[in-house]
Amino acid sequence: MAMAKVEGGNSSRNGVGDEGLVPKKRAGLWIPYRGCWLTPDAVKSVKLVEEQFQARSDDVLLVTYPKCGTTWLKALAFTVTNRLLHPAHAAGDDAHPLLARHPQDLVPYLEMPYRQLQQHPVAELEEIASPRLLSTHLPVTLLPPSVLDLGCRVVYLCRNPKDVLVSLWHFIHKVNQKYTIDKAFELFCKGETVYGPIWEHSLGFWNKAAVSESESDSRRVLFLKYDEMMAQPVEHVKMLAEFLRVPFSDEEVSRGVVEDVVRLCSFDKLKSVPVNSSGVCDRIGGLLMENSSYFRAGKVGDWANHLTQEMANKLDAIVEEKLTGSGLTF
Repeated sequence: MAMAKVEGGNSSRNGVGDEGLVPKKRAGLWIPYRGCWLTPDAVKSVKLVEEQFQARSDDVLLVTYPKCGTTWLKALAFTVTNRLLHPAHAAGDDAHPLLARHPQDLVPYLEMPYRQLQQHPVAELEEIASPRLLSTHLPVTLLPPSVLDLGCRVVYLCRNPKDVLVSLWHFIHKVNQKYTIDKAFELFCKGETVYGPIWEHSLGFWNKAAVSESESDSRRVLFLKYDEMMAQPVEHVKMLAEFLRVPFSDEEVSRGVVEDVVRLCSFDKLKSVPVNSSGVCDRIGGLLMENSSYFRAGKVGDWANHLTQEMANKLDAIVEEKLTGSGLTF
């Protein structure tokens, strides 16, 4: 996969205003836009992407709801597709891109940094050579028409909503200390959080995956679950490589290349890398975030340390009701 030309290191504010992916002034300040909730600046960017982005038939999109393992998925997909040029087993120094650059910067978003910014127009995505590895948090209903028309491959990673809620709250709380866990829980249960409702987001791609498997010999949507990937990373990395059309050879498997990829992209390894553990960067548009904020815990079941059992039961009941009859469970 071709590597994007992105800005790394520290970044300064660019004049888009005080609100980015996470609203700073008033907790929960998102507006409804065609079935999901976004900041006003995000809406402007999404409209530009819908109007101007031209997909290519060999594009691959990594899609997640925020805080569902996006950084991990980017690291894995980048490493798998570029392993001939950058072998994971040789990553003993800063020569490997994953040790020199933040994973978020190796696979660019469609909609971020906000495309209305002069320095980040939609056209910059055209500069990336094919095949492109791209990412987005957009629900299926907001994907650019050309993505669906051309049948681009999509890797979708979902996560237990309770863990997503807690992780998203931590992320926003770093910028807005008034955003309490109680407020986050209230909005999350209503589906009124960024890119939400989460159940609609996951269900949209779950249904696309089902259609993809039933109508074509070439699957177009790979639907993954964070908990399952954490439990069996080697098997899922093999599955990912197969879907990305860069399967591991028998010789690679015997040499332990799959395990090398898993180790290099592990949470503990990435969290310890200086470029990920220090510094700040604006990857949204007008909002500086610490690089380390993308590596908090990464644990399955961490929700139990922050939610009461009553809160957990309520959210479980809401999600179960919303997904009734779909076959999707968490």
